Amino acid sequence: MLVELINTGTELMLGRVLNTHQQWICRKLADLGYVVTRQTAVPDTGIDIRQAVMEALSRADLVITTGGLGPTSDDITRDLVAQMLGKGLKEDPEVLAHIRHFFERLRRPMPVRTGIQAMVPEGALVLPNPHGTAPGLAIEVRPNPYRAGGAAAWLVMLPGPPRELRPMFADSVVPLLKRVLPLASPFVCRTLRTAGIGESVVQEKVAGPLAGAVGEGMDLGYCARPGQVDVRLAARGPGAERVVGEAEAIVQEVLGPQIYGIEDEEQETALVRLLASRSLTLALAESCTGGCIANRVTNVPGASAVLLAALVTYSNPAKETFLGVQAETLARHGAVSEPVAREMAEGARRQTRADYALSVTGIAGPGGGTPDKPVGTVFIGLAGPAGTVVEHRMNPWDRETFKQVTAQQALDLLRRTVARAPGN
Repeated sequence: MLVELINTGTELMLGRVLNTHQQWICRKLADLGYVVTRQTAVPDTGIDIRQAVMEALSRADLVITTGGLGPTSDDITRDLVAQMLGKGLKEDPEVLAHIRHFFERLRRPMPVRTGIQAMVPEGALVLPNPHGTAPGLAIEVRPNPYRAGGAAAWLVMLPGPPRELRPMFADSVVPLLKRVLPLASPFVCRTLRTAGIGESVVQEKVAGPLAGAVGEGMDLGYCARPGQVDVRLAARGPGAERVVGEAEAIVQEVLGPQIYGIEDEEQETALVRLLASRSLTLALAESCTGGCIANRVTNVPGASAVLLAALVTYSNPAKETFLGVQAETLARHGAVSEPVAREMAEGARRQTRADYALSVTGIAGPGGGTPDKPVGTVFIGLAGPAGTVVEHRMNPWDRETFKQVTAQQALDLLRRTVARAPGN
């Protein structure tokens, strides 16, 4: 099955907006077994959209477009597609009622122009949009005037905003695909997420033990991200579930505690679940990460049962005042040092009476480094029932990546420590 994705939007071509649709939709489709064979991005111009859709329909069984369904003058995808397929546009009363109700809930008057989103091409399926006003649309192009022999294709049009597109894809597009374009053979895909180990080391550890599964047709892939490496196992066919299941067991055995989650699970989600299951509490003392760790932890539902306090002590006086770091320690060793990381973690634990306290202090750059402490130097402290440990890391990346990698390392240190603690 050939699948193509077309992302429309002049803002994408100007680099003003990051095209997250390509990564997100391709991942979701691949997990279902519908692997995208081509992805195209075009500006909001009639000639470009028309050409992209026409070429995609000439090749693919499924074409998905994003953007161009709204009420403004540059939202032209719906009208262009209707013209290309020789279909008229008709006002859908249910869509119009939804748009009116949407603005009523906001207690705002409905702009007249917004009603154009209720115009639906003849024969199109309407994909509800509970998070916005523009509905998605799905059309079976049969016969297909752009493909040799007129072979049928499905054209799915989705709105551009991610907060609207993603729920619509999950709630409407996935069931539609399973109904109208069922896969000829089962497809199984599993992703195991690791931390604290590099991509090449992961491959060295698992490639040999998985050689048999690869020989049976399993696809083995790796994806390195800041502070983590994903291992992807995928297979298609009657024995796919068995092959992937056996391979997953091998990876679990080989990598062990370095695996923190499955599929899209983030490190902080696994950590909050682990701490909550053991009724353990946490305090944070951040310097160089500026609250990045606290932000990630509080993004997890249920974090309030775990996180007691998070302090961003960016300056030396703040470290002294709120964490009890000794002025002598700062003067002798500097803010970026093992002793200061230790006193930060112990001070946060003492002040909050948390079971565990994490601290981070480092040099994010691009300036501030010295020969002894170059940019990227970071110390991560963890104070807990068994005492305090401090890890010295080097993360010589840009500031944003430095913060994310350091946060990942800190969370992983805590997860591994709690997992192997006595009684756990």
